[in-house]
Amino acid sequence: MKVGLLFGSFNPIHIGHLILANYMATNTDLDTVWLVVSPQNPFKPSNTLVHEFDRLQMVTLAIADNPNLGVSNIEFGMPKPSYTIDTLTYLQEKYSSYEFVLIMGEDNVPLFPKWKNSERILEYHQVYVYPRSGSITSEATALPNMTFIKAPILDISATFIRQCIREEKSIKYMVPNDVAEYIQVHKLYQ
Repeated sequence: MKVGLLFGSFNPIHIGHLILANYMATNTDLDTVWLVVSPQNPFKPSNTLVHEFDRLQMVTLAIADNPNLGVSNIEFGMPKPSYTIDTLTYLQEKYSSYEFVLIMGEDNVPLFPKWKNSERILEYHQVYVYPRSGSITSEATALPNMTFIKAPILDISATFIRQCIREEKSIKYMVPNDVAEYIQVHKLYQ
């Protein structure tokens, strides 16, 4: 099985994440896409993150009706911050018959050489790169084993959604209804 891994804080998961994950699962050679909830991204501050189990639950709710997508909390039991190479190594050991493909935004391509053991990621895994709004990376800057995928671009961010919630503005259509209800019931991002 060929599994795409879309890592993220998903703080909260939104329609852009879902459209991208579903597009990758249904319009590439991937059999499925797992959304890997990262407890702490080493490149992002943690002070705006809601609890990892809340974020995991929101992803679970968001993909419940989509058989092409899965959710993983694999990094919850790993040292924090989590590094992609460590997670890939662990997953490959646990699911030795699976082929794992890293899915990342093109804005990460210039930063990729700074990732922990980036050369090992490229040696053992394919990387599918999707377009990001405002990014000027081109396929010419791709590293070996990177493939650019012409996926839809949605200029929506979790930061914007959190700001809307704090300002008591509607987030309808930006997140699935179940996620919006979860946020409201648990008073997240207020």
